[in-house]
Amino acid sequence: MTELERKNEQLQKLLGYFEAQKQEVIAAPIIGRSVDDWWKQIVLGRGSQDGIEVGFVVTGIGGLIGRVVDVTPNTSRVLLISDPTSRVGARVSRTGTMGVVIGGSSRIAVMRFFEKVPKVSPGDTITTSPVSRLFPDALPIGRIQSVDLEKGPAPEAKVLLTAPINDLEWAVIHPYQSK
Repeated sequence: MTELERKNEQLQKLLGYFEAQKQEVIAAPIIGRSVDDWWKQIVLGRGSQDGIEVGFVVTGIGGLIGRVVDVTPNTSRVLLISDPTSRVGARVSRTGTMGVVIGGSSRIAVMRFFEKVPKVSPGDTITTSPVSRLFPDALPIGRIQSVDLEKGPAPEAKVLLTAPINDLEWAVIHPYQSK
């Protein structure tokens, strides 16, 4: 009974998130995940028969999850932003400071800044960059937990991803053509 209540609560949140979207989106169940690649990729139960294409953006309650990198007629493989090979152009919402978010194989990622002295503070919200080629502008990514201005070659911050990537059961796919 507890499990059913938890799933119902998650679906209710997803429904609210789904209805709040301004453009047409596609809800998809997460049907596959490898224990070895838990933080690297997921498989969604929607594919080319549902209109999914490589490059489409995937979000969940809380923000950005990743992007579609492979599609079959019935499934889509998503590279998660928590994958260490993932790179997402990002900015600090409060100041406009730009950088790149790199996955950390956990719910904590690293943001490397392009400026030597970035204007950032713990608690600042990180979103996708307006100059990103792979993602639309202003999708939530996370919040800064700590900043290391002495880190070389560039200052960096620890970012807590706002989407609970470790325990998602559903995702939302956004049609998006990279620039």
